[in-house]
Amino acid sequence: MRSVAHRVPASLMARTCKLAAAGGLLVLLVACKPQAPASEPAAAAPTPATGGGELNLYTTREPALVQPLLDAFTAQTGTKVNTVFVKDGLPERLRAEGERSPADVLMTVDSGNLIELVDGGHTQPVASEVLDAAIPAHLRAADGQWFALSLRDRVLYARKDLSLAGFAYEDLAKPEWKGKVCIRSGQHPYNISLIAAMIAHAGEPATEQWLRGVKANLARKAAGGDREVARDILGGICDIGIANAYYVGRMKNSEEGSEQRQWGDAIQVVRPVFASANPSGTHVNISGASVAKFSPNRDNAVKLLEYLVSDEAQSLYAKANYEYPVKAGVELDPVVASFGTLTSDPLPLQQVVAQRKKASELVDRVGFDN
Repeated sequence: MRSVAHRVPASLMARTCKLAAAGGLLVLLVACKPQAPASEPAAAAPTPATGGGELNLYTTREPALVQPLLDAFTAQTGTKVNTVFVKDGLPERLRAEGERSPADVLMTVDSGNLIELVDGGHTQPVASEVLDAAIPAHLRAADGQWFALSLRDRVLYARKDLSLAGFAYEDLAKPEWKGKVCIRSGQHPYNISLIAAMIAHAGEPATEQWLRGVKANLARKAAGGDREVARDILGGICDIGIANAYYVGRMKNSEEGSEQRQWGDAIQVVRPVFASANPSGTHVNISGASVAKFSPNRDNAVKLLEYLVSDEAQSLYAKANYEYPVKAGVELDPVVASFGTLTSDPLPLQQVVAQRKKASELVDRVGFDN
């Protein structure tokens, strides 16, 4: 029996295609596309429409850490955020996508990763009075190519009963701390950033001498993570160590009686400064973002960045992730607030990033991780 093809009225098909386009339904859009005559090659399928109340976020941050912020943004603005989590290879992905990339906002952790996107030609400049007013000049690009959204200060974890009025990063190399220092691998991006800042402040020869002194003071091999510094202080392996402050927020807010709660409760946090710098402050790394070079929803992308430096969003950063707000005057998580006011090193982050390669070479030269 011959099959009978059902013919769809033209008016109904037109309405269906309009609904498909409005909803971004790619399958229906392809079905709606007029077919080329058999004698002609079929044209490529059209790119789905973009814009109209949405944007596409490419992020290397764990989605759970930023989703509360994105949900709040959508609730306030009605703009939907389509999140693409890219654990590794973000520059390579953008290079492969080229001008066809749907990315609107690029969000990363670590200043080196962010500026790598800029240097690779994957971002575009943004001029925004809102962003300029909220973010200190040394924490954003002068040409608007990238912006810090939260701070991760590299601090001293110390045994709770130690009496420390203050501390300088240079003090880690003093003989009095021999066999008493714990730290993760020197090649980890957190430590590369700190060493690069030391090079920018004091020069490479002085930094090499300092790094050799720190290595001589290690209580154990440079390894593990930041939380393991607190663990080993509790275990009596070391008295002090360098780690990020936000981990303390996580540990101290862990379930009472848990291992991590015990680690957090065993330490005090001191914010070191660079003795070789004037003015000086505590070294910070960042989470930050840029608008993608070929953003199809540029206005919405800028709107998201401006929302992320609002009081509401900055407070969410502080309370959900225990990171320090980039904007002054925002309410902090109580644990983070207990560390006192953060005065960040005023050295422009681009000057720090410029020294990262030398810092990595220096770590290998002194055998810091051996």
